[in-house]
Amino acid sequence: MQVILKETIETLGLAGSEVKVAPGYARNYLFPQDMAMPATDANRRVMEQNRRKLELQIAREKEQAEKTAAAIDGKECKITAKVSPEGKLYGSISVGDIVDALAKQGIEISKKMVLLKEPIKEVGSYPVSIYVYKDVMPEITVEVMAEE
Repeated sequence: MQVILKETIETLGLAGSEVKVAPGYARNYLFPQDMAMPATDANRRVMEQNRRKLELQIAREKEQAEKTAAAIDGKECKITAKVSPEGKLYGSISVGDIVDALAKQGIEISKKMVLLKEPIKEVGSYPVSIYVYKDVMPEITVEVMAEE
């Protein structure tokens, strides 16, 4: 089913774009949440009239994302954990731990934004990307240290 997005949805696309989704997803989620509308000729004309407003909205979102990225980029996040004598962690450092450590530094992000390929299981320094917006992904350094 073709729908026109009323707002930017990370997994689907930008506001104003026409995308194909499953009929149930559109009917049960997108339409009730007022996030999309059916891709009819009348709705396409309405969206074309609103395109300038949408372009401004997208520009504002991207500008805000770039400001956030500038604040995050290059930050160092220190996390202490219990370590075995071999230097292996007894548990692992997960996305939640990184989000909590950044929150202590005054940087509020959601767990979805942290792009951690696999949990960190050893002491060391690791680069981690943060998804802020399409094509805006600053990188932070997560430093895992042994607990005293």
